Amino acid sequence: MDGSPTIHFSACPHDCPSTCALEVERFDAHSIGRVRGARENDYTAGVVCAKVARYAERIHHPDRLLHPMVRTGTKGSGKFERISWDKALDLCAEKFLEAEATHGPETVWPYYYAGTMGLVQRDGINRLRHVKRYSGFHATICTTLAWNGFIAGTGRLAGSDPREMAKADLLVIWGTNAAATQVNVMTHAVRARKERGARIVVIDVYRNETAKQADRFLCVRPGTDGALACAIMHVLFRDSHADRAYLEAMTDAPAELEAHLASRTPEWAEAICGVPAAEIEALAGEIGRTKRTYLRLGYGFSRQRNGAVNMHAASCIAAVTGAWKYEGGGAFHNNGAIYGWDKSLIEGLDVRDPDVRLLDQTRIGPVLTGKPADLQGGPPVTAMLIQNTNPMMVAPEHLLVRAGFEREDLFACVHEQFMTATAQMADLVLPATMFLEHDDIYQGGGHSYVIAGPKIVEPPGECRSNHEVTAALAKRLGVDHPGYAMTAAEVADATLRRSGYPGFEELKAERWSDAQPDFRTAHYLDGFAWPDGRFRFKPDWGAFSPRAHNNAAGMPGLPDHWDAIENATADKPFRMATSPARGYLNSSFTETPTSQQREGRPTVMIHPEDADALGIPDGGRTRVGNDKASVVVHARHFDGVRRGVVVVESIWPHEAFEEGLGINALTSADAAPPVGGGVFHDTAVWVRAA
Repeated sequence: MDGSPTIHFSACPHDCPSTCALEVERFDAHSIGRVRGARENDYTAGVVCAKVARYAERIHHPDRLLHPMVRTGTKGSGKFERISWDKALDLCAEKFLEAEATHGPETVWPYYYAGTMGLVQRDGINRLRHVKRYSGFHATICTTLAWNGFIAGTGRLAGSDPREMAKADLLVIWGTNAAATQVNVMTHAVRARKERGARIVVIDVYRNETAKQADRFLCVRPGTDGALACAIMHVLFRDSHADRAYLEAMTDAPAELEAHLASRTPEWAEAICGVPAAEIEALAGEIGRTKRTYLRLGYGFSRQRNGAVNMHAASCIAAVTGAWKYEGGGAFHNNGAIYGWDKSLIEGLDVRDPDVRLLDQTRIGPVLTGKPADLQGGPPVTAMLIQNTNPMMVAPEHLLVRAGFEREDLFACVHEQFMTATAQMADLVLPATMFLEHDDIYQGGGHSYVIAGPKIVEPPGECRSNHEVTAALAKRLGVDHPGYAMTAAEVADATLRRSGYPGFEELKAERWSDAQPDFRTAHYLDGFAWPDGRFRFKPDWGAFSPRAHNNAAGMPGLPDHWDAIENATADKPFRMATSPARGYLNSSFTETPTSQQREGRPTVMIHPEDADALGIPDGGRTRVGNDKASVVVHARHFDGVRRGVVVVESIWPHEAFEEGLGINALTSADAAPPVGGGVFHDTAVWVRAA
């Protein structure tokens, strides 16, 4: 690389609500330097996480996949040989057509997720699905529980402008390790502290990097956040901090809620969540006295069997206090509803058949091993195209997932950037581009910007984008759609214009477009997004779709601690959370040396008193298990968890564990009510010295 780099603009494509606006150093058509947060974007504000700042380490990694390869050994053996793109695509199409001829189109299951958050490259796989009437995809692994829990109250997946965090007097960061997983939250929180003297409260299951920066930290047992929220609201009503005029005008059942909460005292909550009653009283009083209280609600505390109920209960606090009325007040989880996308061209929604079955993403193990209820009376899955995800690492009940991929009658084509655990199990592996090597558009989950992501460098080897691959397959499969005759940039341009945004070239020139609604809309001052305009303390859980997966029976009618979690038992006395590791992002960045060096090795955080009782020394080899499997990790004595709780930060590759088996061998694929969702932090385990 010679000379000074030129600066180009993009957006971080990874599965993080920050969706940072980026400035990228480009040295030539094939190489980049440093990556920085865009200083002129007032949400990113020049800040980006360390792993993305070092993106050159990932995009120029020597282990990137560069050529199509076909399996020559047994499944999982890692034995492949190089073939041409034409032969690879011909083979894939041939196998899909053979499967369809035998079992019908629903036997093919396109499977994807958020390895890129770009709308064109991520969601274009659905166009192939809908044109061919392949099995549908119920995307449950990450967001379903949290989104449904928030929508249950507001009626809409949107809240107070995230930039208002800087204008709060009290910021409650609940169930997200923002310092590790969405660093921009901390940018605005710390700004509020410096400029306004705001206080930062963190609620989580362990004292993580975010908790260390808080003025007040409440450490809860996993799956008990609903109890804490109810006790806070009990105090708000009891001590006259509830805004009764707001409640009467803007909510559905304030009197019922108050009566219901009369028995949900801080002492009651302490017995459930472990937070001392005095700490609950203190936080509730602070919330009650602070009009500009901003509730920043994360995903982590929803990843339980009662996760949707927990999210709803926490969101109710802002309605009880009337914090929605104030700039710097209210609640926020995700801004997905503000963008108003018309994605019919990207996803082929104009040809979607609503009668095609929806298979649950999180239950890929039961699906691939042929559980009748998961197949919904339809054929087995015998062919897959997998993009943007690594289910052999990230999906729960790993041993079932592995058994499914080992089936000789399953043809799996994996389009990937590295030889992941899933690619190792594939019959056909195709090399994929990274975000700087193709055109795309992005929306922020944690902010309000639509951001252009133009191609900046050429891909290495023979890497092709998701859009190119699905278009080439469609041609060989004998189907057509207008999106297949267009480039990714043209699809992006048409989608932007149909959705009321500037075209792709204009967006590239402007870098981003702000979709944030006005204050009254964002704060629901003219009514919440239900027909009666009222916030719902009493949600209709049974009304959530898709109906085929609805399982709302037994969900509480009002905010509560719903004891639907996998509680500890005499045989499995610990509750385990698999919270994100700072250096990784799901299974991305696990291949980069600096992330590996930072994380070291898999560990289990355990309270020193629990470790001493079990005879486990600090750093000692430890076996953690349940009725599904067991794994060996090293112990880390840590007093930042409640007794009876362990945390294994994830997601580590299987080979990082001593016995080659990762932590998701222990997690459950149970479909959480009302319509499914990953329950990764809801696991009862035993812990022993190894």
